[in-house]
Amino acid sequence: MSFKVAFNTKWSDFDPNRHMRHTAYNDYAAEVRVRYFAKYNFSIDEFTKHNLGPILFTEATSFRKEIHLGETITVNLKLQGLSKNNERWKIVHEVFNEAGKLSAIIKVYGAWIDLTKRKLRVPPEETRAMFNFAEKSEDFEVIPLKQ
Repeated sequence: MSFKVAFNTKWSDFDPNRHMRHTAYNDYAAEVRVRYFAKYNFSIDEFTKHNLGPILFTEATSFRKEIHLGETITVNLKLQGLSKNNERWKIVHEVFNEAGKLSAIIKVYGAWIDLTKRKLRVPPEETRAMFNFAEKSEDFEVIPLKQ
């Protein structure tokens, strides 16, 4: 199922050259992930209840088209990879400018961490459905885990 969110860009997203700051793209992508998790009943409150949080190992952004101040942008979420136990995941975000042109691609590789032990962990069963509903990218893969 397709998941996307529209945002109105704001002054603080831009640098003195009137380019959208590279970190602003990533901030919007992170917001989309949190909203996606919440839509499928795994909100910040659920993170707290399970003493769990998402972490990123890598975050890579490739820029395609400029975004201008005041534009409405759209950011989507596609599942690019998932381990069998949902412990690790890869998500790709596409950022589109107001004209609908692809402006950036953001790829993240993440996992779940136990916030007390500070170690990776398998998430609760509630997360399984969350990833079942995600649109998969064309290059979706099962992420192998070493035993």
